Amino acid sequence: MDGREEFLSLIRKRAAQRILFSAHAIRQMSRPDRMISTTEVRMVLDQGEIIEDYPGDARGHSCLMLGKGTSSRPVHVICSPKDEYLAIITAYLPADDEWIDNFRVRKK
Repeated sequence: MDGREEFLSLIRKRAAQRILFSAHAIRQMSRPDRMISTTEVRMVLDQGEIIEDYPGDARGHSCLMLGKGTSSRPVHVICSPKDEYLAIITAYLPADDEWIDNFRVRKK
């Protein structure tokens, strides 16, 4: 298992224990143009992939995950595993004009 696979395994283990949403994540998920459910976030965590890794993040090692929400819409989730839970930092719908390769790579 490489480092990214190990980190993904840790994310899923912490998510199985408990998920805590930051106030910022709740605000972003609740925007009328997004309306991202906790179920969709769970779908990303369970079935998605890590597309960016942030080992030096001030909030602790975190990453950006891409997965499919309801109606197969792409959803990005930034999360950080803690000792006893998974912190959801934010979640959003990636914009076509900012991402390429099926929302996996940022446009330069």
